[in-house]
Amino acid sequence: MDLRANITHLTPVARGLVGAYVVSGVIHLVKPQVFEGIVPKQLPRRRELVYVSGVAELACAAGMLTPRTREVAGAASAALLVAVFPANVEMARQAHSRITRRGSTPQREVQRALSVARLPLQWPLIRSSVAIARGGRG
Repeated sequence: MDLRANITHLTPVARGLVGAYVVSGVIHLVKPQVFEGIVPKQLPRRRELVYVSGVAELACAAGMLTPRTREVAGAASAALLVAVFPANVEMARQAHSRITRRGSTPQREVQRALSVARLPLQWPLIRSSVAIARGGRG
């Protein structure tokens, strides 16, 4: 497998998504507690869900780099991004709640701003994943 050719075939957004999946997937597996708190409370077995999502992120990244599996991985990536969106909303809600309960600090304001800004950024990633699923470059 010519990794360089497989990476350069993807658009910059898709390459960024692959990189983010690799980093985030590893963190999910090595430090699951980082993500457990944003799994919606209604869902059981939070740690297991964090592990599963980490493995899914790594699988999507690997799949998008492999021409034979790229389209399936693109579809899986779009589904994964939709599936984890509630956790991203929960992260933004918790960041806002911390400021409401404990008061504003520069660090809390940055965390809130980043978690809120992340929400609309999901859509270009989903679009890129769908484009890959349809045989495009993302």
